[in-house]
Amino acid sequence: MPNTDTSDIQAVARVAQICGLFGPRVVELSAADIAERTGLNRTTAYRYCASMATAGILTRGDRRGTFTLGPLMLELGTLALGRQRVVEIARPHLRKLGAAVRMTAVLSIRGPQGPVVALVEEDSSRMVVVTVHPGTRLDATAAQTHLFLAHSDAAAMDAAAAGLSPAERVRLESEVYSARQRGFAFVRPSGGPFVVAAPIFDENGLCATVAVLGAGDLPDLSPVLDQVQGTAAELSNEMGFHAEL
Repeated sequence: MPNTDTSDIQAVARVAQICGLFGPRVVELSAADIAERTGLNRTTAYRYCASMATAGILTRGDRRGTFTLGPLMLELGTLALGRQRVVEIARPHLRKLGAAVRMTAVLSIRGPQGPVVALVEEDSSRMVVVTVHPGTRLDATAAQTHLFLAHSDAAAMDAAAAGLSPAERVRLESEVYSARQRGFAFVRPSGGPFVVAAPIFDENGLCATVAVLGAGDLPDLSPVLDQVQGTAAELSNEMGFHAEL
């Protein structure tokens, strides 16, 4: 049998650990930041970052001395997401939805640390386009996250609430309960864009969410919600889900 070099295994584990530090709220990190969070010394952390940047796993950040996830990670992540059946069948549905409501339509699927944006169909008919990039991992404030948590166990809630204050956790639990009861999620930060999301099911349960992103006034949620829920129902049907009568 071939010899396995334990240092190689450790290096792979370190690369995975460093990649796992990035997320919606942690876009850029310096070698010093990474050293502090992984226990590496700064010189070793910088060498890892520099080597990962050369390989395309990381890239230089906007601020001097920082790094962010690189093009290789986005490419591999998109490839992995694209293998899931719901992603393959969703694009025409998203195009139809986006055109119907004149908003950006988004498909998100479950990732290891929360929902991840898999497909985006931007609305180009408006002067201002509200969008999100494929591969984005959504945080606990996202409407899509509320839906995934509404159909997950307590451990998922604990993981999503890690780092939140007690008041923030209570607010998250309230949003998740509301999403579970209503069958959809609506989020609009004060003065910001809004998100309307609905769940997509397969024979095993919730497998994805469909959402629209908008800005400006929304005098009546019903027409938009009807379109989003209709799209979710069509995709659920194609995924083999049969609602109990």
